[in-house]
Amino acid sequence: MTTTVHIIDDDADFRDGLAWLLDSRGLVARTWTGGDAFLQAVRPGSTDWACSVVILDIRMEPLSGLATFEQLKALGWPWPILFLTGHGDVSMAVGAVKAGAWDFLEKPFQNNQLVDKVEAACLAAQAMQADGQERRQFQQALAALSAREREVLDLLLQGHYNKNIADQLGITSRTVEFHRANIFQKLGAQSAVELAHRMGRFGASGAMGDASGGLPTL
Repeated sequence: MTTTVHIIDDDADFRDGLAWLLDSRGLVARTWTGGDAFLQAVRPGSTDWACSVVILDIRMEPLSGLATFEQLKALGWPWPILFLTGHGDVSMAVGAVKAGAWDFLEKPFQNNQLVDKVEAACLAAQAMQADGQERRQFQQALAALSAREREVLDLLLQGHYNKNIADQLGITSRTVEFHRANIFQKLGAQSAVELAHRMGRFGASGAMGDASGGLPTL
């Protein structure tokens, strides 16, 4: 799985030097002259949001790094954002991390230190990508359950036993067992406890949970 590192900085020499550094360490880098250019590229319908890490300078013109960050958040940008900041802007970078940025690095920095942070962010992005794919598959399977299977699932998640479910739905216990086995097979679970964990992990709310979730693909 390839992760693209997007370098957003209005200093051409710094931007190109950083791209060279990352390329020399085997990382795929792409440069942007500023936040406005990058935002245009990730507007809905313009491109897909492949697995990415963003390196964002906190002070840029005409659109600052913080303003770019806020607009990316508004778009639902899911990938790690690493801020680069001067000494006087550390407090702003800390605030950005508290607001959802992945990390920050103060200039001047050691090359190895930056590469280590970027590689860690790439691993985090790859884990998010894998989790997003699994979430979509789970929610697609959830949406494909029959109406009766959804009824059985709802009662199962409430902790009811097969006989209780059968009584409530007016069907036989054998029929409940049949639906239960199909539900576990379709949703990739071995037990009701595991199924409940998967429902919680993937943000599903009941058997009628939203099946359109997952990472944005614009």
